[in-house]
Amino acid sequence: MCLPLLLFDCDGTLVDSEPLLAEEMAKGLNAVGLPFCAADYLTEFRGVRFRHIVAQLQERHDRVPPDQLKLMEQAMRTNLARRLATELVPIAGARNALEQLAAYPSAVVSNGAENKIHAALHATRLDHYFGKHLFSGYAVNCWKPAPCLHLHAARTMGFAPRDCIAIDDALVGVHAAVAAGMTVIHLNRFADAETTPENAIMIRHMDELAGVVERLTQTHRDIPPALP
Repeated sequence: MCLPLLLFDCDGTLVDSEPLLAEEMAKGLNAVGLPFCAADYLTEFRGVRFRHIVAQLQERHDRVPPDQLKLMEQAMRTNLARRLATELVPIAGARNALEQLAAYPSAVVSNGAENKIHAALHATRLDHYFGKHLFSGYAVNCWKPAPCLHLHAARTMGFAPRDCIAIDDALVGVHAAVAAGMTVIHLNRFADAETTPENAIMIRHMDELAGVVERLTQTHRDIPPALP
């Protein structure tokens, strides 16, 4: 039997970009009059598409003219790209986990824009683990927590959902992969504040990942194939 496909989230799972992203979001949103602080992203909106965050904030507060929002988002993404290139580091244990799991087919599945995924992996020198196997919600017009991004990645890579293991730190990604019918590992780095769903496997550090994946692989191999 072939090894399962590993589908990694990017922000917060492979790279420690979320504090930088939260800071730049706060600057941009405050500049157009939408109350927001970095802690709001980390506690309420982690992994959520930026435009959904903007929409929710506008429902709670005032509407912002579309042209003003567009300019703000462009400036925010430019500033974020600059900081990612110079300040970004991998999540602790991510590089070792990828080395230990190098024999497994792997891809990145992210709500972020494709150029942002490329920049983050290049800056942290993790890009060679995935090659061109990067799947962005913007490229397929589908974002977590909907399952279609994971399903698109699996289909493109030639795997059935049951033969995929998704690794994600954000609950939106966990719910997406569960809905896609995949085995899900939740990197819960905030276990004191966040509860892992019952249908996902919790780890607290990337150092645990390789062992869990290898046990899941062995268990899957031991399950007899379904009768025709």
